[in-house]
Amino acid sequence: MSTGVPRFGARLAEAIARHGRLCVGIDPHPHLLQAWGLNDDVSGLREFGSRVLEAAMGRVGVIKPQVAFFERRGPAGLAVLAELQQEARREGLLVIADAKRGDIGSTMAGYADAWLAPEAELAADALTVSPYLGFGSLRPALEVARRHGAGLFVLALTSNPEGREVQLARTEDGTVASRIAAQAAAENPAPQIDGALGDVGLVVGATTAGLAEEAGVDLTAGAMPLLAPGFGAQGATAEDLRTGFAEAHRQVVVNSSRGILAAGPDVAALTAAVRRTAEELAD
Repeated sequence: MSTGVPRFGARLAEAIARHGRLCVGIDPHPHLLQAWGLNDDVSGLREFGSRVLEAAMGRVGVIKPQVAFFERRGPAGLAVLAELQQEARREGLLVIADAKRGDIGSTMAGYADAWLAPEAELAADALTVSPYLGFGSLRPALEVARRHGAGLFVLALTSNPEGREVQLARTEDGTVASRIAAQAAAENPAPQIDGALGDVGLVVGATTAGLAEEAGVDLTAGAMPLLAPGFGAQGATAEDLRTGFAEAHRQVVVNSSRGILAAGPDVAALTAAVRRTAEELAD
């Protein structure tokens, strides 16, 4: 690694220890902008992101902007996202850019540079990536992340029903999900201290974690950080998380988007929703 930045897994473990495992999603969906009385334009994006960030600062350690809702407004929308991520990181929050990038060769390296290189305008602490061109296609992103002390979350057992036809498909070496998970785990060195987390993790839906055993996925391998969307509005409860992730529960970062964002547009109400959700998830 060429930078002096502590690696992502160490920073994430510290954030969880300090603030708990809640990750606040920032998803300025058009219907939410309308519900908040904001314009579906760049000014609406900026105001939406600012309010959510204000509610999150000092109360959680991680945010996850959904890139698509900024990208739909073109370069100006991405500029708002860059401002939001930069401010969040200045305030000590970790940023997981939910872009689900996946490609091959120099193209994958280009995506990784755009989202993980520290000098990039869109620099985040971690990026969600898709391995469905083959896990080896992620190699350029793995190299960029390692070089800059950043993290990757690899799609593995996602909560969308369509995902199962691919992720639970069986090969001679097990399910597709189990092979992806094993290869991701292998990217993390053996932890040297108790409670350490790796830099390469998985996206495992809060509602699908219970499928891990059936799919042959060892969620504890490699101390992988596990990003779990689907809490709250999508149906998963804190007890579901404890049961579904079982021994891997300590590795889980729980994303809540709609469940918190529905409390807007008032910042005080958003703040109360953040606090309430964090308390639900407290170990």
